Amino acid sequence: METRTDDKLASLKTLATVIYALYALSLFAGITAIVAIVLNYIKLDDAKGTWLESHFRWQIRTFWWSVVWFVLGALTWIILVGWIVLGVAGVWFIYRIAKGWLNLNDGKPMAV
Repeated sequence: METRTDDKLASLKTLATVIYALYALSLFAGITAIVAIVLNYIKLDDAKGTWLESHFRWQIRTFWWSVVWFVLGALTWIILVGWIVLGVAGVWFIYRIAKGWLNLNDGKPMAV
């Protein structure tokens, strides 16, 4: 039974790694973020109760807050403040992906 749990955790960790990669790739091809968020929601129940659940929730929150900030930036770019919002949102997004990926690599849960 423990081997099955270990296999499940290893599989979820691999998937979380792939999802972080998809989010990172979305900086160049935005559609990968859509694939990533769909995978997050599909596998969230499988991760419940494990340390990896915090990564799936971190990724989901990163996606939705990024959408909010990028839309706000896009709506205000004409008055120049949007450029600042977009820049800060981009740096914040990169930070969230890097921090999550590094913690995942170290076997640490994310603070939720």
